[in-house]
Amino acid sequence: MTGAEALVESLKRQGVKVIFGIIGGATLPIYDVLQESGIRHILVRHEQCAAHAADGYARASGKPGVCMATSGPGATNLVTGIANAYMDSSPVIAVTGQVNRYSPNTAYMIGRDAFQEADIIGITTPITKHNYQIRYAAEVPKVVKEAFYIATTGRPGPVLIDFPKDTQTERAEMEFPDKVEIRGYRPVVNPHPLQIKKAAELLLKAERPIILAGGGVILSNASDELLRLAEFMLAPVVTTFMGKGCIPENHPLCLGCIGMHGSKVANTAILEADVLFAVGTRFADRSTGTLDTFCPDAKIIHIDIDAAEIGKNVEVDVPIVADAKRALRAVYMEVTKRAEKRGDTPWLRRVRELKDRLQEVVEPSGEELKPPVLMKELRKLLPADSIVATEVGQNQMWASLYFKVYKPRTFISSGGLGTMGFGFPAAIGAKVAFPDKFVVDIAGDGSFIMTEQDLATSVTEDIPITVIVLNNSTLGMVAQWQSLFFGRRYFSVDLARIPDLVTLA
Repeated sequence: MTGAEALVESLKRQGVKVIFGIIGGATLPIYDVLQESGIRHILVRHEQCAAHAADGYARASGKPGVCMATSGPGATNLVTGIANAYMDSSPVIAVTGQVNRYSPNTAYMIGRDAFQEADIIGITTPITKHNYQIRYAAEVPKVVKEAFYIATTGRPGPVLIDFPKDTQTERAEMEFPDKVEIRGYRPVVNPHPLQIKKAAELLLKAERPIILAGGGVILSNASDELLRLAEFMLAPVVTTFMGKGCIPENHPLCLGCIGMHGSKVANTAILEADVLFAVGTRFADRSTGTLDTFCPDAKIIHIDIDAAEIGKNVEVDVPIVADAKRALRAVYMEVTKRAEKRGDTPWLRRVRELKDRLQEVVEPSGEELKPPVLMKELRKLLPADSIVATEVGQNQMWASLYFKVYKPRTFISSGGLGTMGFGFPAAIGAKVAFPDKFVVDIAGDGSFIMTEQDLATSVTEDIPITVIVLNNSTLGMVAQWQSLFFGRRYFSVDLARIPDLVTLA
C-alpha cells in the first residue's frame, strides 16, 4: 500500500465523509486515490476557505473537519483558518502536501528552498495542538490516528499533517492501530472529588450566584447539564460570545452575553454576584474588560479542561480541571445531596428588576430596517434549529446582542481571532454537515468580500446558503472607532459600493 492509499484508508477509518480543499502538484498522489474512495471532496476557490469550511463543519457537527492543500502557497493559505480554529478550540485536521524528501540524485531536498517549499511545520507550531511531518509511508496510519485523537480530546484544536510527495508514493506494509497511546498526553477529564465538594459548598452558601458559561460547554455537549444545575440553583446564566446558544436565550434564567459587546443586563448582574461559577471559559479580555473591576466581590469557581487557562487571567478560589460535562454532572449530584431545590430569592427578584429596567426594547420604527430589528425579525422567520454564521464586524455584534439562539452548535462565529471572511465558508461547512437545515450567513460587506469567491463553491457543489449582507459600503466597525476615538477623522474605510453584491450573486 502506498502512503497516499494509507492516508485515505486512515481517514475512512476515522469516519471522514468530506474533505474541503484545492488540489496541487504536491498532493496529486493523494487526490488520485481520493477520487475512488467514496469520500466527498469539495473544491473551494481559496485554501483559507477550505480551513474555514472544515472549521464550520466541526463546530456544527461536533466531528473533526478536514481540509487539504498543496505545498508552499497552498499550505500557507491555510494558516489564517488554522489559527482561527486554534483560538476557538475547533477540531480541524489540515493535510498539506510537501516537496519530495529526496531529489533524483538522492540529496535531501526539504530545507533547500525547492519550488513551492514552505516550512509549514515551523509556521504552524504556535497555532496547532500538534503537527506532524510524515517521514516514512509506514507511519501514516499511526500519525492519522494520533492526529484525530489529539484534535478531539482535552481542549480540542487543529492538528496539521505535512506529507512529502515522495512519501505519498512510497510503498510499505501498513499496520492500522486500534488504540492511541501518547506518552505525556493524558487529558484530565474527571474532576477531583474534593474540589467538587468545595464548589458545591460555595454555591449553596451564595446569596447572589451567577453562572458564566463559555464555549467549552458547547464543545463538551454539556448544555443539558448546565441547564439542570442552573434550574436547581435558580442561578442566572450569562454567557461569553463563544458560549452563545449553550442555554436557550429565551429561557428566564438566561441574561445574554457579557463583555464589550454584551447586554447591559448581563454585564450589570455579573458585577453584583457574590459567587461566580465559570465553566468552559478562558476569561478573555473582551468578556472581562478591566480585570481589576471584573466581579470585584465574587468568589470564583472555574471549571476548564485546560489547566493552563485556570488562573491565567483571573484569580480563582476553587479551580477544577475537568471536562465540563462531567464536572457539571458532579456538581449537580453534590448540591442535590446537600440541599433542596431553591425557591424564589431576593437575588432573582433583583435580576428581574434589572431585566425590566435595562433590557432594550427592539421594535420597528419608520420605513428603515435597522440591524436590531432585522435580527429580531430573522429570528422569527428561522426554525429553532437553523444554523447562523456571522462575519466579523458590526454585523457580528448586532447578531450577538439581538439574535436569540435556542440550541447549541447553531451559532458559528470567529471569536478569538476575529477573522473577517470566516462566516461564509464556515456556513458552507455547516451546510455540508447538515444539508437539511436552513443555514444563514449574517455578513457585512467588508467582511463578505474577503471570501466572496467561494460563491462559486456554493453553486458548483450545490450547497445553498442564504447570505444577508448589511451593506453600508464601509468598514463599519473601524469607522465607528474612528468616530468615537479619533475625532471622526475617517480614513481608508470607504468601500465605494464595489462590487455590486446583488449582481455578483
